Amino acid sequence: MRQIVDDFTDPADHLAMDEALLVAADEGDSGEAIRFWQFSELTIIAGRSTPIKKEIDTDYCDAQSIPVLRRCSGGATVVGGPGCLMYSVVLALDADAPLRKIDVAHEYVMSRLLNALQQQLPDIRWQGICDLTWNNRKCSGNSLKIARHHLLYHGTILFDFRLDVISKALKLAPRQPDYRQGRDHHEFITNVPIEPGRFIQDATVRFGVEGQVEGDSYLEQIQSLRAEKYDDPKWHYRH
Repeated sequence: MRQIVDDFTDPADHLAMDEALLVAADEGDSGEAIRFWQFSELTIIAGRSTPIKKEIDTDYCDAQSIPVLRRCSGGATVVGGPGCLMYSVVLALDADAPLRKIDVAHEYVMSRLLNALQQQLPDIRWQGICDLTWNNRKCSGNSLKIARHHLLYHGTILFDFRLDVISKALKLAPRQPDYRQGRDHHEFITNVPIEPGRFIQDATVRFGVEGQVEGDSYLEQIQSLRAEKYDDPKWHYRH
């Protein structure tokens, strides 16, 4: 597995990059990969099938000039920006790979993320399907997309984020884990006091990273995916 490093600032580039890693791996142009980054500005990222109006306060987002974009994976809407570390990992699926089972894929990725974070905060827990929590409050949400021969697993880690934006920009999700117990965003979400650089180092060890690759090598795929969907409002607002 290689770590992808880039200096992208456009939110659409980041979303296209995630899918480009999956497409390139599936087409045999690259292999397993992991990357870490932060959106340079507040950004709303809906899941592939998210009904925008049901999960997002678009009036607030429009008034605050916060872009609403859609990613290629499933799951609920998240808010990204400075102070919210994002990660993406692409894993190979052999013909009979256990990772083809969703629960095994969750176990593989989440256990490694959890262990890396526990090097700084031993009491972080894994709750629900794919949430990480601290003091019974959510600090990380995750989702995945499976292609023919690889899967993309990506998510968030809140460490110094403007939590008030989440409460204002997002409505209560229609599907909630039992441990949430009906709490609103303000009572449910938290930052975790970690040093993100140390977490990245710990995570790369646990995923077996060997070397780095410049993100610029994926520019052709990124530009193609942007033209196909990530620059098209019809993609972002299709539901």
